[in-house]
Order: sequence, then C-alpha cells, then structure tokens
Amino acid sequence: MPLHPQAREYLARYPSDPNADLAALDPDAIREMRAQDGMAAYRGPLTKLPFVRDESAEGVPIRVYRADPGDRPLPVVVYFHGGGWVLGSVKRNDAAARDLAIRTGAVVVSVDYRLAPEHPFPAAADDAWTVVRDIFARPAFYQSNGAVAVSGESAGGNVAAVAAWQARDAGLRLAHQVLVCPVLDVAMDTPSYTDYAKGFGLEAAEMAWFVRQYARDADPADPLLSPLRLPDLSGLPPATIVTAEYDVLRDEGERYAARLTKAGVPAALRRFEGALHGFSVLPGLFDQAVEAREYVAERLRESF
Repeated sequence: MPLHPQAREYLARYPSDPNADLAALDPDAIREMRAQDGMAAYRGPLTKLPFVRDESAEGVPIRVYRADPGDRPLPVVVYFHGGGWVLGSVKRNDAAARDLAIRTGAVVVSVDYRLAPEHPFPAAADDAWTVVRDIFARPAFYQSNGAVAVSGESAGGNVAAVAAWQARDAGLRLAHQVLVCPVLDVAMDTPSYTDYAKGFGLEAAEMAWFVRQYARDADPADPLLSPLRLPDLSGLPPATIVTAEYDVLRDEGERYAARLTKAGVPAALRRFEGALHGFSVLPGLFDQAVEAREYVAERLRESF
C-alpha cells in the first residue's frame, strides 16, 4: 500500500535530518529537544479519571490509573512506554495510559523504567519484571482481580515481551501480551530494515544508535534483549501484535507472531497499512491511532 496521506503529511512536516551525527548525540539534549517538540497536543487529551496516583513497586516508580469510580477488583494492564530505552516517561505518556484505562476498564499501571545509557541493559527489563512480579505479589494494593496483562510500544514492547516469558518461567499466568511496533530482535537484518532504512520516521541508523545506548556489549542473541531469539515460545500468554507497514521493526513483529502461532500460542497480528512507526501514540495526527487503540482495547477486554 502507498503511504497513508496522514503519514505523508507527517513526514513533510517533520523530516529527518540527513546530516545528523548520531555518534555525537547527547541523550539529555535529545530528551530536552523531544520535550519541546510540540507533540504533546497530538498525544491525546489528559482525560480526568477518578483515580490517578504515583506509587512505587519495589523501588520502581509507577503511576496507577483507574477509570472505574468504585473499589471492586479489576483486571490490571501493565503499560510500558516507548522511546528506544533512552527516551520517554510516565509523564510523557500520561494521555496514552489514561486512554488505555478508559477503553479497557482495567487498572493501568504505567512504568517509569530506568533509561539508558545511564542505566544500560538489562535495567529496563529488570524494572519491567519487578513491577509485574509485584502486581502478582500484592493484588489487593493494585485492586487486582488476578487477571494481569502486559502492553508496550516499541522499546516498551520489547520489555513487555521479555516480562511475558519471565512470568511464564516463574509460573505466573498472564492473561495477555500486547506488543505495538515492538523491538524484538536487535540484529536489525530484516527486509524492512533495508526497505525503510531512511525517510520513514524511525530510521535504521537511529534505531542502531538506540540499541547501542541500551545494549552496549550485550549478546544480541540474549532473549532478555531479543525475545524473538527465545528458543521455546510455548506456554507464553496469548498475544496481540500490531505492526506498521512502513516501519523498520515491522518484520520482527510479524515473525514473532508467526513463531508464537507455530508454538501453539494464540496470536493475532494486525498490520496497519501505510502507517509509520509510532503512529499509535499520536491520535491527534493519525486516525489509525484511534483504530489501533480500540483494537488493542477490544483484545484486552476479550482476554479478561
């Protein structure tokens, strides 16, 4: 499919800099630049909820959202933001977490996992697993009814997928895993990395820079870093995987869905034709973001 008209407009308004020296980029400078990028208005409304509270899960900062005004136990969705393990925060993704709580009717726990390069691999994965484990250990604190799912976008999809297999190996049953445009293999050798290396938002060189900040000298085949390399996918929780057609990460997400299915894990894959990486977090720019969010929420509601 050709680029969606809204994707073409986005690329015209926010072209990449072909002269950027990625090796010289300073993570703090990028964070400051992204904080001032004017995208906040496109991330969706900060809908008022009856319950929003900052808490801690064994030292990991979290923000807990609840759209239901009562106190009855509910399912819990653990939400991991994107940003290449370097960028992003609970605050920056506040609107997305609120939207997820409204659409699913679940308690949403948004995780402020540690960022690279200050906290390299496996810090983000360790924090993700800490929070998931804590929700199972303290269901009353989270007002959980025992049904727990993980959901993440981009690098957040990476740590969500890792937490899913860690939960399986620990004997903790997750109801579902949602992976949206996820990073699942840092080998970066798929056809989509070649086809969409430049000019489509997230570029191959940029993704390689993110991987270097997080992974450093880690083995790229380590499933804690590349869950697509996990030898045995059987017994993992049912999955919903969303990919974007014009995304360097597309093929690894679709390969993961195929491997899950082959391993006997129910896995629904939906590719959004003509879409760019990260479209789902910008409902103010992409109509497909709203469609993707409702699709994900429906899948989560069904799993609960």
